Amino acid sequence: MKSLVYIIYFIAVLIGAQESVAISHTKSSTIIGDNIIGIDNFGTIFYTKGSTIYKKDKDTTISYNNLQLGKLTTVNSFNPLKINVFYQELNTVIILDNRLAEIFKIDFNTIDNYKNVSHISTGYDNTIWLFNQDTQLLEVFDYKTRSTKAQTFKPIDSPILDLESNYNYAYLLTEHELLVYNYFGSSVKTLKNEGYTEIAEVNEHLYFKKGDNLFYLAEDSKTIIPVKTNNILISQFFVTNETLYIYNDETLQEFQIKK
Repeated sequence: MKSLVYIIYFIAVLIGAQESVAISHTKSSTIIGDNIIGIDNFGTIFYTKGSTIYKKDKDTTISYNNLQLGKLTTVNSFNPLKINVFYQELNTVIILDNRLAEIFKIDFNTIDNYKNVSHISTGYDNTIWLFNQDTQLLEVFDYKTRSTKAQTFKPIDSPILDLESNYNYAYLLTEHELLVYNYFGSSVKTLKNEGYTEIAEVNEHLYFKKGDNLFYLAEDSKTIIPVKTNNILISQFFVTNETLYIYNDETLQEFQIKK
C-alpha cells in the first residue's frame, strides 16, 4: 500500500514539474526605439530613444527629455498619470503627468535626509519605492512631504537586480532571492533566485527572465513554472493583463498568454 502511495506521489510530482504556461503569437509591429517602457490597456506605447521618452497612441506622439539631468536610468509607467523618471547619475527623480509634463522633481542630494538611490518604482498615492544604497534598505518615500513613510527592517546585503511594484507590494529581485514587501515594509514572501535577472509584475502575478527564457509565478503560489517561448530571442519583455510583449531589434511581438 505504501509503495502505491509513493508511486502516485511521484507521478503527481512529475506532472506538476511539467506544468507550463503556453503563449500564441498574435501580431508584430515595428517601433524605432531603444527601450519599450510599457503598453497600456488602450494600446498606448511608452518607449525611449536616447534620453527622450515617447508616448504614442493611434493619433499622436508626444515626448519628454531633460538634457540637464543626463542619461535616463529607468522609466516606470505603471501609473500613467504619475510616470516616474529616474536619473541615477544625478540622484534625481522626475514625476510626469499623462501629457509628459513635469509635475514634481525630487533631488535626493538636496533633501534634509540625504539618500543615495539606486532603484525606484511606483508606490501608492504620492509615494515611490526606492532602494537606499547607504542604508541598504527599501523605503516608501512620499515625494510631496519629502519624508519616508515606511522602510524594510533588515538591510539587504545581496546586489539588487530589479525592482517592480504596484500600489500594495514591492518585488525586489536580488542575486540570491526574490523579496516581497507590503507598503508597511514588512516581508510577506521570500523565494530563492534560480538565476533570474529581471521581473515583471501584473495584477500581483510575476514573470521572470533567465537568459532567453521566461517563467511565471502565480500570486498565491511559491512554484515558478516555465513559459513556452520556443527559444525566441528576448531583449526586453513586459506583460499587460493577459498579453506578453517581447521586443528585439525594433520588432515588438505580441503574444496571448494561455494559462
